[in-house]
Amino acid sequence: MKALKPFGLFGNNSAAQPPSEDGRVVELFRSRAELRKQHDELAEQVQRMRDRLKQQEGATARVQEMIEALEKRLESADTGLSTLVFYHLRALWGDGREIISLLVQDLAAKQEERERKTFALEGNRRQFQQRKDSEQQLRQAEAAIVAARQQLAALDARIAGLNKWWQRWQRPKVVAQRPATQAALAAADGALHAARARCEQIEKAGAGEFPGISVESKRAINLAAIACAEVLCLRLARTNLVAAGRAAMATREASEYYGDLAACVSIMSDIVKARNLLKQRAGITQEVAARTERLRSTASYLGEFETVPIPESCAVSEGDVITHGSQGVAAGKLPNVLAEDTWDLFKVLLR
Repeated sequence: MKALKPFGLFGNNSAAQPPSEDGRVVELFRSRAELRKQHDELAEQVQRMRDRLKQQEGATARVQEMIEALEKRLESADTGLSTLVFYHLRALWGDGREIISLLVQDLAAKQEERERKTFALEGNRRQFQQRKDSEQQLRQAEAAIVAARQQLAALDARIAGLNKWWQRWQRPKVVAQRPATQAALAAADGALHAARARCEQIEKAGAGEFPGISVESKRAINLAAIACAEVLCLRLARTNLVAAGRAAMATREASEYYGDLAACVSIMSDIVKARNLLKQRAGITQEVAARTERLRSTASYLGEFETVPIPESCAVSEGDVITHGSQGVAAGKLPNVLAEDTWDLFKVLLR
């Protein structure tokens, strides 16, 4: 017996050992594959981070170059004042954009509050009606299933009562009615479950999620923004500051020469006055309302759901020039603020 054990004829130790070894080998290969996959993912992540770091380094280098160029322009007597005028013009443009943006935000917030309340009231009314209809359907389904059960119970009782020998001809006819009655009960049960599910669905849905302000409201707010942009241009129409501000916003670096010391000081003084003029609130509401009505009569849109009008439809009317401003300077023609994107209108308008 001892001599036969090495050949595996008795005992299972040698037969059980290979499967255990195979399992460990498979597990090792599986772990190795998972580690390789994680290693590849980490390598890709590291590469992405390196690419982002290179991009950030490039952006930082460009900003540093701009700062150095700005420092050189500011420290120079020839370009320092022109650089200050350049940033004064950009500040003037930013004031106009901020005024229009605040107007749009204020109008949008008020309109959203009104429409949200209207939507909630309408949703509650609609939900109440839906709940009323679903509860009525539920009561009808409950009554139908009670009637179906009673009808089936009565039929079963009738079948059970037909147990006499002289009723053997009548019993098959009554039994033949049971499948249809059973099917009617199943249909009533399905209708009951469907009615209950609908009631639960209505309760969970609530009044619904507010979809946002309507297209008509967005159009009205955008027209008010365009009108406000026109009013701001009208306030500066006897100057060339709007055009100068647009030119300053078209470039990132101050490269324009605005004149000598006296000229730059005069321009900056005019810009300060213009910024104060733009920020005056007196009469702006009436002016914006009047111009909004004019725009509403001429504005047209490319599509049913477009909220920004066609720029050509917002062209100014003939003779539309400023009526107040510096004396002795010819009044300029009011530009098409939407077509020229004055005060960065397209960044402010609602979509």
